[in-house]
Amino acid sequence: MNDKDRIYIFDTTLRDGEQSPGASLDAKSKLEIARQLAELGVDVIEAGFPITSPGDAAAIRKIAEEVKGPTICALARTVQKDMDVALETLRGAKKSRLHVFIATSEIHRKYKLNKAKDEILKIAAWAVKYARNRIGEVEFSPEDASRTEPAFLYQVIQAVIEAGAGVVNIPDTVGYAVPFEFGNLIKGIFENVPNAGKAVISVHCHNDLGLAVANSLAAVRFGARQVECTLNGIGERAGNAALEEIVMALDTRKDVFKKVTRIRRDQICKTSRLVSSLTGMVVQPNKAVVGRNAFTHESGIHQDGLLKLRKTYEIMHPADVGFGETQLVLGKHSGRHALENRLKKLGYHLNEKELDLVFQDFKVLADKKKEVFDEDLVALIEKEIVATPKTYRLLSLSVLTQTGKEPRVSIRLKSKSRVLEAGGTGSGPVDAAYKTVDQMIRRKAKLLDYQIRSVTVGKDAQGEVTVKIEGLAGEVITGRGVSTDVIEASVHAYLDAINKLLQKRRTFKKERIAYGV
Repeated sequence: MNDKDRIYIFDTTLRDGEQSPGASLDAKSKLEIARQLAELGVDVIEAGFPITSPGDAAAIRKIAEEVKGPTICALARTVQKDMDVALETLRGAKKSRLHVFIATSEIHRKYKLNKAKDEILKIAAWAVKYARNRIGEVEFSPEDASRTEPAFLYQVIQAVIEAGAGVVNIPDTVGYAVPFEFGNLIKGIFENVPNAGKAVISVHCHNDLGLAVANSLAAVRFGARQVECTLNGIGERAGNAALEEIVMALDTRKDVFKKVTRIRRDQICKTSRLVSSLTGMVVQPNKAVVGRNAFTHESGIHQDGLLKLRKTYEIMHPADVGFGETQLVLGKHSGRHALENRLKKLGYHLNEKELDLVFQDFKVLADKKKEVFDEDLVALIEKEIVATPKTYRLLSLSVLTQTGKEPRVSIRLKSKSRVLEAGGTGSGPVDAAYKTVDQMIRRKAKLLDYQIRSVTVGKDAQGEVTVKIEGLAGEVITGRGVSTDVIEASVHAYLDAINKLLQKRRTFKKERIAYGV
């Protein structure tokens, strides 16, 4: 592979992706994802923004020490304290990079930073020099580059390359650009920045207008050699360019881009599922490349064409991205070894205790369903292995509904050694259950969103409920619950969100103590 034909994949799932509301990851989950990203073959893992909390710094430090292969990167503002903390977290990495940024657009200069152009220029150059004297690789980002005056952007890029930046990233921070415009911006950099060829030009596009992938690919056409992206396209607001879409577009349309990556495509779906499971961010069924329906055909015309020649309606082979042709069907007669084997293929390596917990739940579920699918297994993993510590756990639920009368529920919860019991009514069974839980735990959270979907197909499918709640301090938390009884799933989801909220508050309190606040 000729190096000039290579596109570097910079994965920011653990930094920008984790900034999705409700997608907060603990250190164990971050490390598990980082290991899988190394298996996937990404070139750079942006492991986090260490100044934000001691917890994030500790997670980055652990990743730097234990994950081999990719370059491990940490983000910092152009502030000495930020950079020093970030540099410390990267000490254990075999290959490391410090990523520093400062906003350059007029709106950010005026309203966020209150700084003039010459101040921004000096700070950017100083920060890169400071970092370059302490670490081998430095990346610089002019935040909101796509809304920055081109002439000033060229000045900044030239200055930071002279100061030692080996990578200059051009962010479309608010997803404002359109493809022809963004492609021309990259072209303009090469035409107007004398030393642009001495650095790798990177792009980081947001999806506010649904153009993150298109903008990134336009940039590649005009010379960008690194793309910053996330699994499943998660991230701030509408998210980032999706790694799987970038990689497969470059691979499927080699005739157009004539570029390659080092991504192991057969690991894409496995990594996507792991990120979805640990972040709680559900992948929509029609999501390109990794969605449940991406390689599903219902139309008779499509099916006929596929049977004659697959390429009539499939431009990618599902096996190429690890989607697989068929699923191993598990049922009530399946044993522990068969379950363990299937979980390993899905990317989950459980210890004996964890496997026992999942196997017990699997047997209960298999008695209720004819077939247990991969999505069912992922749901069991989420429930038993990656779940938040349970301050409150559902022991039993009774629901009585009758036409013309308010539904009544009776709930028993366990909290440590205590058992709480109460009943209540509401406008519907879910409303009655949530009001009763609020009464029992003496806390009230605002319900922002409630969604329910079938985990798999069939009348005996499990129902998966996803809720978003808002705490008193404005925290937005996502909770998920799964059961063949959708009311029970609803209660599990609400309690999951409550437990996460309580855990977040405990973590915040510990971090304040750690900082001496």
